[in-house]
Amino acid sequence: MAFGWIDEQAELRRRAGLVRTLRPRPADSPLLDLASNDYLGLARHPEVTEGAARAARVWGGGSTGSRLVTGTTGLHAELERELAGFCGFEAALVFSSGYAANLAAVTALGPHGSLIVSDAGNHASLIDGCRLARGTTQVVAHADPDAVRKALHTHDGPAVAVSDTVFSVDGDAAPLAALAAACRERGAGLVADDAHGLGVLGAGGRGAAYAAGLAGAEDVVVTVTLSKSLGSQGGAVLGPARVIDHLVNAARTFIFDTGLAPAAAGAALAALRLLRREPERAERARAVAGELHARLTAAGHAAVRPDAAVVSVRAPSPESAVRWAADCRTAGLAVGCFRPPSVPDGVSRLRLTARADLSGDQIERAVRVIGETRP
Repeated sequence: MAFGWIDEQAELRRRAGLVRTLRPRPADSPLLDLASNDYLGLARHPEVTEGAARAARVWGGGSTGSRLVTGTTGLHAELERELAGFCGFEAALVFSSGYAANLAAVTALGPHGSLIVSDAGNHASLIDGCRLARGTTQVVAHADPDAVRKALHTHDGPAVAVSDTVFSVDGDAAPLAALAAACRERGAGLVADDAHGLGVLGAGGRGAAYAAGLAGAEDVVVTVTLSKSLGSQGGAVLGPARVIDHLVNAARTFIFDTGLAPAAAGAALAALRLLRREPERAERARAVAGELHARLTAAGHAAVRPDAAVVSVRAPSPESAVRWAADCRTAGLAVGCFRPPSVPDGVSRLRLTARADLSGDQIERAVRVIGETRP
């Protein structure tokens, strides 16, 4: 029977407690949201939603084609200029998703004959980029510049190190300055995925590379998503203009993909301008994360100290993590639930999002519910 093996795989997932299901949410959910990546609370901000609506009215519901045909509008170009300027880079290129941006950066900068050194804790999009690239990939220990240095010393040709800036599972930050130093010893480039750093780290939320003094460096390329702190959809690659020009000509997820919808570009641009005007949102997101961590650890939970806005709470098993998250939902709190294979170390967790718009009462309520539902 065609696809008969799927039933066997489904049974194995069920036994391991790893079944995943879709759960459509209503437009006006009564749940306290600590599960989304809306770090700055901008997804429903009136200026952001109006930016999306205005862009749709002016440019239409879709971009109508690939970026190199009809999919590039004046709005896309405006977003790229302002995003690059805000983060301190020479140029930017917008993609239909952060996933597509990561695939583009890794595959286009890891050609045949090159070495790609990838952190063991990297996001799936970076891992898939390594798999698709024609270069050779070497996976090294998590957040270990010395391991990157040793790997680079085994190769004489072009090389690039690839790392998240803030890792999505535990919320810990990569040692970007030390990674860049290791790369420079061998003339290698650094590609850093700042999906969880943009809007949270750096002065006014300008990102982890800005905070590390690497923004605008000739040997540093940063990828970002527009779907987290900016409350929209899409992704971008930031870096030297010659690197961006190379991506326009070589990145398959740019050349052959339909351009980002104008509404998403308009929302992201509105959010970026709002963040420029209200830089304190970034500091507030970090403060909420710190308060969540302090209260959770004081209550006896195994919570990992956050470096940005992700707060991770360890669970005893995949099954208990699923049950814990479900009980939180029943009690009015939405939290993330990370299980294998989404976690590289095999440890299941609740994943909490620290949002800049959370009040003290909401933080207290979240910690109370997590404690009351603890397995």
